[in-house]
Amino acid sequence: MRMTNILATAAAVAVLSTTAFAGGLSPEVMEAPVAVVDAAPAGSSINPAFVVVGVLAALLIAAAAD
Repeated sequence: MRMTNILATAAAVAVLSTTAFAGGLSPEVMEAPVAVVDAAPAGSSINPAFVVVGVLAALLIAAAAD
């Protein structure tokens, strides 16, 4: 009778202890979705308006030098 009592207690402890580890007590952590961001192509470092103004200034200086 004593062996049956020990086996029943061991079985009850084994069954009840596994449910304690199933989910845990911490809140569920939601991972943010991974988004792939394409980098924009590298543009020119000089504004095209400055190039036009520079060429016009060079033409005016060349015309005034004559």
